[in-house]
Amino acid sequence: MDIRDLFKIPPVVRNHFIDIRSSTNDEDQRQTNDSFSEKWKQVEENKGVQELEEFQKKWFLTLYGFSNEQALGSYLAGKKTIFDAGCGLGYKAAWFAELAPQALVIGMDFSDAAHTAASKYASIPNLYFIKGDIANTGFKPGVLDFVVCDQVIMHTEDPGKTFDHLVDILSEKGEFACYVYAKKALPRELLDDHFRNATHQISNEQLWEMSRQLTALGERLSKLKISFTAPDIPLLGIKGGEYDIQRFIYWNFLKCFWREDWSKQLCDATNFDWYSPSNAKRFSKEEFLEMGKKNQLSVIFQHTEEACHTARFGK
Repeated sequence: MDIRDLFKIPPVVRNHFIDIRSSTNDEDQRQTNDSFSEKWKQVEENKGVQELEEFQKKWFLTLYGFSNEQALGSYLAGKKTIFDAGCGLGYKAAWFAELAPQALVIGMDFSDAAHTAASKYASIPNLYFIKGDIANTGFKPGVLDFVVCDQVIMHTEDPGKTFDHLVDILSEKGEFACYVYAKKALPRELLDDHFRNATHQISNEQLWEMSRQLTALGERLSKLKISFTAPDIPLLGIKGGEYDIQRFIYWNFLKCFWREDWSKQLCDATNFDWYSPSNAKRFSKEEFLEMGKKNQLSVIFQHTEEACHTARFGK
């Protein structure tokens, strides 16, 4: 299959890379793109990709209802075209391409990470990368068998419109795997919203410094090894129950990410990922599923945890 046949206007393809759209006129989207270019550059330079990749692959299987990698491979065996919308450094797109050598696999990202991905995975013959806007891909309607938008759609200017577009390019019996951030407790939501507005006045250097401070806070809270029983506070959206003190603050007041088995640099990047981009909308489970219902999609698999809601939708 020639990748150019999938587009309304056939693009120029050089070394399995296509540059459709490199910029946007929307200030929030431009800032968001720049923040992810910065994040992915730091992750790549600090050699944090492998540990992130290992975690993300395992989590992907959980998020979308696959018991193991072999189950995902069997599922992908029936697909001719696979699209990773918002591919970042491209490791999931490369994973799909290796699991499904019969398929044409395409990764697209609006950040500079698309260039890095294309260079890194140039040896995989069925894999292409595009720098472009996943909300306006240029694909013809109904040409993609499996569309994945994992941990990305809430970073677009209008997630609902992006969802509609990604469904439009899905083939007649295609499936759409999507992830959205879950709404948190009210104090956490208010602080997060403050930073969506404040990021335009804060430099990357300042944001990285704050991210390192948040990592240090998360680490110190975790090492206290204090657990307690919190009461329900429904008006603030705080759920009662047993909490580690770091998790209680994390879910209800302030994202101070820390994992003992991750490098500090990768924890820093995770905190940066949250507080840097202007566009980072959160959803209730009902709001998320309503987007699928609006597009007349059936829910094949659905998963919810504190951080997110995910689903595989089918036409």
